[in-house]
Amino acid sequence: MKILIVEDEVKTGDYLRQGLTEAGFVVDLARDGLDGLHLALNGDYDLVVLDVMLPRLDGWGILQTLRRSSRETPVLFLTARDQVEDRVRGLELGADDYLVKPFAFSEFLARVRTLLRRGRNHEPETLRSANLELDLLRRRVNRCGQRIDLTAKEFALLELLLRRKGEVLPRSLIASQVWDMNFDSDTNVIEVAVRRLRVKVDDPFEPKLIHTVRGMGYVLEAMEPI
Repeated sequence: MKILIVEDEVKTGDYLRQGLTEAGFVVDLARDGLDGLHLALNGDYDLVVLDVMLPRLDGWGILQTLRRSSRETPVLFLTARDQVEDRVRGLELGADDYLVKPFAFSEFLARVRTLLRRGRNHEPETLRSANLELDLLRRRVNRCGQRIDLTAKEFALLELLLRRKGEVLPRSLIASQVWDMNFDSDTNVIEVAVRRLRVKVDDPFEPKLIHTVRGMGYVLEAMEPI
């Protein structure tokens, strides 16, 4: 899941980005309102974390533009403004939740997960293939009832493969979706990541799910035995 943070306080923005990344999310960070609005309108985000007081364009303006553009992306206001009228204004403009600084990261993360659950109630919370299960909200992976510990990138790679189950994914797509980079044919980062993922989720189990399609890419599917 992909989250946009719009926060001009460097320390707070970096702290939130690091915490959410370690929790397994893909995170973009904008330092001012206009950059944040551009990303929010053009990116495919599951949640926007929005400060009110921002350079160039405040949070109210971002939220109003999003809602006028028929963008229903959940918005969590995270701000030092603790006036009741400010909270009411944010909610009336279409914010989904409001958290006042200073805050405990554990509470922030719980609110993020709650909003993501609401926003994705039309989608499954668990992705499955054969005896493999990936829990999107708890960021957990199980196979045959055994919990498997993955890094954030391994989780993102497995999530992509499961979401596009049965589809051959080229290395260029995997590089852009998981690593947010252009594919370089001289690098073996994709091969190494897939190999490490296989060691954890495929090698000890049957059936094998992650397959290499030579010259094309990778596909996740439970192939029928010949």
